[in-house]
Formats: sequence, structure tokens, C-alpha cells
Amino acid sequence: MAAKTFPVEAGHIMMFARSIGDPNPVYYDAEAGKKTEAGGIIAPPTFVQASAQFDPDYGLRPKIGQPWFGSGKNPTGIVRTGGGGGGGGGGGGLHAEQHYEYHRPLRAGDVLTATTTPGKTWEKQGRRGGTLMFSESVTEYRNQDGELVVTARSVGVRPSKPVEQQPKKEETA
Repeated sequence: MAAKTFPVEAGHIMMFARSIGDPNPVYYDAEAGKKTEAGGIIAPPTFVQASAQFDPDYGLRPKIGQPWFGSGKNPTGIVRTGGGGGGGGGGGGLHAEQHYEYHRPLRAGDVLTATTTPGKTWEKQGRRGGTLMFSESVTEYRNQDGELVVTARSVGVRPSKPVEQQPKKEETA
């Protein structure tokens, strides 16, 4: 889920580029950016994913003074609950794909408004005999002028029923 509004700031772009190890000067150097087709500092392709950190209800965001779900099986004693989308939210699913379609460069100074809607759903037979359920969510990011800047499509997958634990094979010497 994305925050309702998301300010795109030059410092955030620079720190995001550093965090993903991308040294391209167009992400931090205004002079280098001026020499490009975009004409200034732009954000890396996956930058809009950071909008989740502006959402106070984002389930994977640490909250001061509250136990945090985190990324382990049961960190801090919090038990996963079902429901929600296909991946990451604790419902037994996995994040399978992420796609970004840029309609124009995302620039420092933009203020984005995000709207997330359900996308397609489909099923596929799994290799271990179960059915896999796929679901897509579509987030449109529009700038302060209402222009569509980025369309992000996220696909999650989960088994239609829990996969039974396979017995461990005994090692032979």
C-alpha cells in the first residue's frame, strides 16, 4: 500500500540511490542532471516503492514504542495474521513480481498522490499438486498537476491451501 501523498525530495533520491548502490550522478548532481534529456535530478526506477514509508499504517514499517512485525518468522512475538494481499503482509503469501511503467521522469520537487486498486487475479497449478492464487495490485502515482507519472503493478502469490510439511529425508552414509 502506498501513502496518499508522497513528496519527492532531492535528498531522498540521493539516499535511495546510495542504498541500492547506484552511483549515477543524475540521482544527486544537479549539473549532471541538467545535461540529460530529463533536465535535472530524477529518481531511480524503483523509487516510488519508498512511498510505503510515508504511510503510517504500512505493516512492515517500524513504529516507535510498538512491537514490529519485521521479516522473521515471529519476530518480537508478533504472530502473523491472514488476509491482505499476496505478499509480505503476513498472510502466507509471497511477493512474486513488481513492474514499473514510467510515463515521464520522476523529478525532485514532485509531490505524488498514489491510488491503489486491485488488478487481475488468476490461478495456476503448482508443481507440487496445489493451486497457486495470483493477485495483482495497481498503484498509479500522479504529480501535483494531476499528470500520471508512474504505474506500479505488484503481483503476489499464495497457495490455495497451506502446503503440508514434507518429512525430512534421512541421510544415508
